[in-house]
This record gives sequence, structure tokens and C-alpha cells, in this order.
Amino acid sequence: MNTLFYVLNFFLPIVLILATFLFGFYFEQRILNKLKNIADRTGWSSNEIFFKSFRGIFILWFVLLGIWTATFLLPLSPKGDNFIQKFLLATFLASGTLLISRLAVGFIKFYSSREEGSPLTSLFENLTRLLIFSLGILIILQSVGIAITPLLTALGVGGVSIGLALQNTLANLFSGLNIITSKKVRPGDYIKLETGEEGYVRDIAWRYTIIREYNENLIVIPNSKLVSATFKNYTLPKKEMLLPIECSVSYGSDLDKVEAVTLEVAMEVMKYVPGGVPNFEPFLRYHKFDYFSINFTIYLKVKKFIDHLIVRHEFLKRLYRRYQWEGIKIPFPIKAGYLSEKDKKIESDFPHNPSI
Repeated sequence: MNTLFYVLNFFLPIVLILATFLFGFYFEQRILNKLKNIADRTGWSSNEIFFKSFRGIFILWFVLLGIWTATFLLPLSPKGDNFIQKFLLATFLASGTLLISRLAVGFIKFYSSREEGSPLTSLFENLTRLLIFSLGILIILQSVGIAITPLLTALGVGGVSIGLALQNTLANLFSGLNIITSKKVRPGDYIKLETGEEGYVRDIAWRYTIIREYNENLIVIPNSKLVSATFKNYTLPKKEMLLPIECSVSYGSDLDKVEAVTLEVAMEVMKYVPGGVPNFEPFLRYHKFDYFSINFTIYLKVKKFIDHLIVRHEFLKRLYRRYQWEGIKIPFPIKAGYLSEKDKKIESDFPHNPSI
């Protein structure tokens, strides 16, 4: 009889814990999904973040509830009961910290994506998690009876030594924060450094900024160097950019006709080539009498930097074909030579001798 009673004392808590686990699993799979479907029908735009953040949390909370209830059925000593209570409290607070971290990062991502050109960087995401988890750990330690004042004091004293040892890392970290807060470089921007590196900003991390080139290669630049570098951002203040294209025609050309034909081709490119801005009116400016040609610049507009490749390509093809049709000549680069009267006299006094 005593043996049966002893077995039941341990069997019932195990069954209780297992039952709470199964109920928590059922709650997430059925009830939580039904609530999500209701939220989807109401048009709540951020419900995906909310329900995704709670995945796994409810199962853990139901299991903790089962363990806490099981402690009333187990013959535990006061010391053992106190240990389990602290363990349950610490686990509950840790899960709450994880939940808050998921919600914070999720909502920051959601609202940053709604603001055009301001996606969330991994540096800001990691700093958000670090701040929340640091506060969560301190709350957990204080809740289980561990004094955090000496810990904070030790961290303050040790922080000076750590800062001296990690000067380069901290310099890159604060440079990354400077890059993010200044909003001069953002993920998705196309930048070109004075040293020649160029590409799309893929991410701003703890120590470096990652740039992706056309050919998908990655350029890794320390944040401290990017802050002090001179670079051109082709996305700011807006993605649309003016595209100047240099052209030239021969001196025998009718410049009014050249202007009309060129602008007609440019309007066609703006209207029908992907990447062009249809409502933009191209304009042309003559600017130089060169050695062999009259030079001018035609100004187009593209929706984003990468579009200049296809727009320039199509414009030059169509313009060359149209010039051939209209009889407009594009001169070869020939530079004429002129001799002064003195040079001509010297040349006549010393005729060319092929044998020399």
C-alpha cells in the first residue's frame, strides 16, 4: 500500500506536467491559429508579428504552470521547494524577456520597412536584443535573490579595462551607430567610395558595412573607415537620378535638326524602356566646339541607379540607328594639324629624304 501511494505521488505530477504540455500544444495549434485568422479578417496589419512572437511561449508557460501545480503533490523539502520556485520564476522571466525581444525587433522591422529607404540593420537589431536581454538578466538575478549592485559596480570598473582592450571594436561599433543615426548610408543605397569601391549597401553590422557589387561579390568595409571616407550616395536625396550622356555630331550637321531628333529618341526611351521616368522631359545642351565635332549632352532620368545601364544602352542603340536614317553623321576622332608660315619655310628648306 505504501509502495502504491509512493508511486502515485510521483506518477500524478508527471501526468499533470504532460497534460499541461499537450494542452499548451493544442492551444498554439488550434486556438492561437483561430485567433490569428480572426485578426487577419479584421485587417490588423501587424498581427503576424504578434502571433509569431508567441510561438512556443504558451507551451512553455503551460508546462511551467504544470510544474508549479505538481509541487503541491510532491513531498518536497522546504529547500527543494524554494529551489523549484526560483527556477520557475527565472524561467518565466526569461521567456518573458524573449517574448519582449521578439515583439520589439518585429515591430521595429515592421515600422522601419514602412518608411521608405530605412530598413532595419543587423547592428540596430542586435543592440535592441542586447539591451532587452541585459535588463532581463538583471531582473532575473534580482528576483531570485542575487544582489546586482556589486555586479554593476564590477562591470563599471571592468568596463574601463575592456574599453581599452577593445578600442578598435568600439570605434567600429560607435561608427556604425553614427552611420545609422545620420541616415547618410542605409541598406539598399548604392554608394561609390573615393577609392573606387561601389555597390549596394547590404547591411551595417557591429564592426563593418557590407557592400554588394554588380557581380554579387561582397565588399567588407570597417565602419570607422566608412565614416571618415568620402563617398557618393546615388540614392539620396531620392532614388531617381539625372543621367547625362555625352554625344557629338560633325560640323556639317544642322544643329536644330540634331536637337529635335535626339530629344525625340530620348522621349521614346523614357516612355518605353524599363527604368526610365515616363513623365520626365529630356533636354539637350551644346557645350563645346571640339577638334573634330560639336559636342553636346543629353539629359535623361532613371528611377534608380542600376537602371542607367539599360537606359543608356537602349538610348545609344536607338540614337545611332536614327542618326543613320536621318543622315546625321557622327565624326571619327580625327585631329587636324596646322603649320605656321615659319614651320612651312623650315620644312621647304629641309625637304623630306626617305634615306635618312
